Amino acid sequence: MLPRLDIQTDIDPTLVVFLQQLEAKGFSGDIETHYSSRLAVATDNSVYQQLPQAVVLPKSTQDIALINQLSNQEQFLSITFSPRGGGTGTNGQALTQGVVVDLSRYMNQVLEINEQEGWVRVQTGIVKDVLNDAVRPYGYFFSPDLSTSNRATLGGMINTDASGQGSLKYGKTSDHVLSMQAVFADGSVYETDGSQGNPQADSFADKALNMVSQVCRQQRAVIEEKFPPLNRFLTGYDLKNAYLPQQDEIDFGRILCGSEGSLAFITEAKLNLTPIPKVRTLINVKYNSFDAALRNAPFMVEANALSVETIDSKVLDLAKQDIVWHTVSDLICEVPGKTLSGINVVEYAGQDEAEVAEAVRQLTDQLDRMVTTEEAGIIGYQVTSDLASIGKIYNMRKKAVGLLGAVKGSAKPIAFAEDTCVPPENLADFIAEFRVLLDQYGLHYGMFGHVDAGVLHVRPALDMCDPEQEALMHQISDQVVALVAKYGGLMWGEHGKGFRSEYGPAFFGETLFNELRRIKGAFDPHNKLNPGKICTPLESDAQLVKVTDVKRGTYDRQIPIHVRDSFSQAMECNGNGLCFNYDTSSPMCPSMKVTADRRHSPKGRAGLVREWLRQLSEQGYDVVELESMTMQQNSVKGLIEKWRNTFNKRHQYDFSHEVYEAMNGCLACKACASQCPIKVDVPSFRARFLNLYHTRYQRPVKDYLVANIETLLPVMAAMPTTVNFALKQKWIQGLTKKTIGYVDTPLMSVPTLKQRIKPQAILQFDLDALRQISPSERDQYVCIVQDPFTSYYDAEVVDEFAQLVIKLGKKPVLLPFKPNGKAAHIKGFLKQFAKSAQNTADFLEQVAELGFPLVGVDPALVLCYRDEYAEILADKRGDFDVLTVHEWLLPLLTEQPKQEVVDANDWYLFAHCTEKTKLPNAEKEWGAIFSHFGGRLTTVPVGCCGMAGTFGHEADKLQMSKDIYNLSWQPNLDKLPKDRCLVTGYSCRSQVKRFESHKVRHPLQALLDLIKLSA
Repeated sequence: MLPRLDIQTDIDPTLVVFLQQLEAKGFSGDIETHYSSRLAVATDNSVYQQLPQAVVLPKSTQDIALINQLSNQEQFLSITFSPRGGGTGTNGQALTQGVVVDLSRYMNQVLEINEQEGWVRVQTGIVKDVLNDAVRPYGYFFSPDLSTSNRATLGGMINTDASGQGSLKYGKTSDHVLSMQAVFADGSVYETDGSQGNPQADSFADKALNMVSQVCRQQRAVIEEKFPPLNRFLTGYDLKNAYLPQQDEIDFGRILCGSEGSLAFITEAKLNLTPIPKVRTLINVKYNSFDAALRNAPFMVEANALSVETIDSKVLDLAKQDIVWHTVSDLICEVPGKTLSGINVVEYAGQDEAEVAEAVRQLTDQLDRMVTTEEAGIIGYQVTSDLASIGKIYNMRKKAVGLLGAVKGSAKPIAFAEDTCVPPENLADFIAEFRVLLDQYGLHYGMFGHVDAGVLHVRPALDMCDPEQEALMHQISDQVVALVAKYGGLMWGEHGKGFRSEYGPAFFGETLFNELRRIKGAFDPHNKLNPGKICTPLESDAQLVKVTDVKRGTYDRQIPIHVRDSFSQAMECNGNGLCFNYDTSSPMCPSMKVTADRRHSPKGRAGLVREWLRQLSEQGYDVVELESMTMQQNSVKGLIEKWRNTFNKRHQYDFSHEVYEAMNGCLACKACASQCPIKVDVPSFRARFLNLYHTRYQRPVKDYLVANIETLLPVMAAMPTTVNFALKQKWIQGLTKKTIGYVDTPLMSVPTLKQRIKPQAILQFDLDALRQISPSERDQYVCIVQDPFTSYYDAEVVDEFAQLVIKLGKKPVLLPFKPNGKAAHIKGFLKQFAKSAQNTADFLEQVAELGFPLVGVDPALVLCYRDEYAEILADKRGDFDVLTVHEWLLPLLTEQPKQEVVDANDWYLFAHCTEKTKLPNAEKEWGAIFSHFGGRLTTVPVGCCGMAGTFGHEADKLQMSKDIYNLSWQPNLDKLPKDRCLVTGYSCRSQVKRFESHKVRHPLQALLDLIKLSA
């Protein structure tokens, strides 16, 4: 039985008092001290892990000012803070053992857009792509373009002075900041352009302003000598660019940009905007070696390109194994007879179409000549000016960070020297020597980056659970610092310092570094803001953070290797944060989107499971062994014990409850299993957790209902009218909600499927009779695999599929209903699921031996046979394939005459989230099928509908289900004629019917109509 996990929360009593007073004084945001909340922000996209004491989530600048005013009191001076946005930092900038102040949940609004002057004012918790969505209708965009733009916040961009693709033309974030609202450690607030007046005398803001002015002027010569002339100029207290000699003025904002939250909280920012280019062209230049791509990059830059991005063969090969490759495979084609080992993505953009076309022509003319002789290693190129295609290529490039983490084995590419920056003319030689350094240790690594700016992302693969390899990381880090210095560059060209701050003194020299410390002391004399990052106050004896500080691997290695391997879907999460994607049309992750709670994300859930495994291992429990025991017979004694524990649950702390709360909000949509570049599969380890959790705690009644629904439905279908009459009664609905926790129970199909089917047209299953059919005739038969929801709640879909089969000249065979088991898996009834899966798999394998295609109409249930069955049964699954409707139809197009347009009006496809993430070509293939039969099908980009099987029917999930539906489904359905909207998933159709009172159809039903029209 699973033990109770009673951890020590070890929150400082002084902090408890502080938080109590903070709330009493009118703090309007959230205050979270649960272990799970703290754990969710204990990691970022780096190798480090630090558990904070608390997480506070302010709603306004006033909230942040209150935090600082109160904490500046003598009794609270020991409390430290770290601002946090998207948590995408690669060097631990936002990690702290103090208090995390997260601005992303509430302070994320666009405050003002000035179309005439081309600027915008925002709260700094806003995600970069959200900002661009807001200003796009005005013809503008915020131009610094980083790979994490769909989850990184403006506050994070400002604090690391982020840049990215196109920085030669567009520059860094600091080049676009017109003004910022800064809250200082004493609570004083200052607008950096001075528009709100001078700061109050003797406030921290006033002292900081004076100190910056003094240092920038007095140390000008030293600053000019020390700071290298790079496009990616030094981040963190940018003394060089803060002084404007011609005006003899100080740009105060330059000091704050790149300061990593160590000087002040940035709550609002006024940003200049860039007109969206009217024309863009991308040239993918292909090389026979990565070295050739690097050495040829300056030539591309000289060709007056906007940007030159490079990707090596390692990243390309990983992309080919990911869902993203389906979108770009036709844009980056292999060169026949050649080995593609690197590409340079060259972009031209501007307002003048003729000017851009001429620049492109000049380059392609040269490339044509170079390709014939493979000059400079060039073996080919492709050109595209299609905006959608350009977006797909950059999306693949942006996913490169996560893709590198998807390599097989325990050694994973990690961030610690991944944003070195040298003068572009030195880049190829620098990388060549860098490679020698890594090769001498026998390390694998991938490379990509902004070669036009001399920035390359290099991530050596190391096993951070191995203390020796962790020590090797430290050794390599030191050597890379020396190598960067040799080539006149920086260790931190793009992603800030964070735990690399210890290299600051060596880089700056004692004189200049002490000046930085003076500035820190003026801003933050008590060293309360992100202490140890960049520098410490000159008067302080506090230490800088170290490269050798505690890492996630320190905790992960406490879990036995066989357990880590067994739970690889959780262990291998590298924190890239793609699951924080704000985009409502993206299927990952719906619960995170509506709660803005990091615990309710694949990253958060993976982190909680890792800690749960660690704690169990620490107590001497083998999780894999416990799991094996659950597959044995349950005892009455065990059941009694579970009831006892469930009662005591209200009185005893158990960390497992916190894990359960996070897992309980998961919709098991499985988008993470394919959308995440690391393939973090939450439903998989969620089912395993629930299975173990409920060995100690009794399950809710509704779980038993869901898990056994496939057994109940055939019984209910024997008397559907009676069942429906009962379900319509208000008192029964109320009783069901109160006693079971189930709402909006769907009605049974009337007539039932059995009543609908025509025996003379649809063959009833008879294995012996089917075996008598000659092999030459077997391709004329199609076996329809029933699923519980469509067959019993939406029977006309199965019936019309059978009619479709007949219309296409085939003979349908309706297989007897066999429980699929997915509902039991979702609820963690793994023993029950394994039994159902084995029985059904044995049956389907037996049918498959006949050589007939097996086809199911609900994509989620069909995909369960491939995914969950393979996982639970392994080599016992047998040899059979069940196809979705579109997978079966697509090859048949060659047998069917292509029709002229028979229906000029568009149909609109809303695909099931599991289907379009596990089968990324599904929507395109449905479109091809409709086109072949004379119809027009438009794909509607939507995320999850919020139903997800039975999730939306559970009373405690109802509001979340509705909120998720309102993200993308409801707005799109409002804009379209509902009778032309087609939905592949039963649960999605059920959700639409529930909230719109309209019954939408499966695309196969519309397809049947098209074929009838053309007949």
